[in-house]
Amino acid sequence: MKITALTTQLVNLPLDKPIRTAIHDMRSVGCVCLTVHTNEGLVGEAYAFALNAQRLSVFDEMIKGLAHLVVGKDPHYSEGIWQSIWQEINPSGLKGVTISALSTIDTALWDIVGKAAQQPLYKVFGACRDSVATYASGGLWLSASVDELVTEADALVEQGFVAMKLRLGKATLEEDIERVKQVRQAIGPNIELLCDANQAFTPKQAIRMGEQLQAHGVNWFEEPVAAHDLKGHAQVRRALSIEVASGEGEYTRFGIQAMIDAGAADILMPDLQRIGGLTEMLRVAHLASAHNLPISTHIFTEQSLSIAGSCSNCISVEHMPWYGRLFNEFMVLEDGKLQIPQGHGLGFTFNTDLLKYYAL
Repeated sequence: MKITALTTQLVNLPLDKPIRTAIHDMRSVGCVCLTVHTNEGLVGEAYAFALNAQRLSVFDEMIKGLAHLVVGKDPHYSEGIWQSIWQEINPSGLKGVTISALSTIDTALWDIVGKAAQQPLYKVFGACRDSVATYASGGLWLSASVDELVTEADALVEQGFVAMKLRLGKATLEEDIERVKQVRQAIGPNIELLCDANQAFTPKQAIRMGEQLQAHGVNWFEEPVAAHDLKGHAQVRRALSIEVASGEGEYTRFGIQAMIDAGAADILMPDLQRIGGLTEMLRVAHLASAHNLPISTHIFTEQSLSIAGSCSNCISVEHMPWYGRLFNEFMVLEDGKLQIPQGHGLGFTFNTDLLKYYAL
């Protein structure tokens, strides 16, 4: 089998309404949807994204600029292709858009490998489970009023979620805690409540916040300080009994290794686009396991299910509904868990009509 071409389609998926975190204002998510073609008719599919479709063409150009290292190769040689791209992008930097392009290509190659084996990809990797815990991440934004938060939280429970994430970062600690209190009262004590600060606080502020979160039964405190402040992360972690989760902003196993060395988090949160694709995500999961640390994958829910189904230290995946429109298939939530798809490869295929509808 040989790869014959890489093609891309740029789309922009509008959100139902503008939403906000401590550091993001979001109206849409733009995606570069990549298809890797082979001479045997099998294709691999993956995507990279940019909030509000900003600078999306940069991701597209970077992916296309690496095509010469992919076309003509056997997709089963994903490790060899990964290494050749890694060497090629070195002068341009081993973080940022270069890694996003590598990640997208690598994930599409693994999709082909699973399809060629006529197996779900998590079974190709070596399965450990058929479903995984998840938490609702598509609501409870900083831009919502307290009444809206309560309504959204009730709706998520009705949908079958047993865990959900609330964003922090209001002007005062008291306002944030009141929002936490109201959501906790709405969902009761048996639903897990996670809180994401999106890097809003200094270490001292985060410690004061974390002490209050503990009192309301919050299960983890995510990105309490700036992503690059590993010492600050460690300071917060040492001061609190609540679990500190972080790592979505790190690139490749080297970024995750730095977090581990710093003692920066109790739960590591690799992001498929930043980490280096499925090849590197597997390495990171095993690296974390060697240090007795769990991972919980960041967004890219559909693609990350293959990791969750094959890495025993993956405790959950983030349920982000933004990208569901891209695919013909749907994620299945049963008893609060997401089912690992049984389709060949990643188990999700692009809906070409929808790609045309949302095309840029």
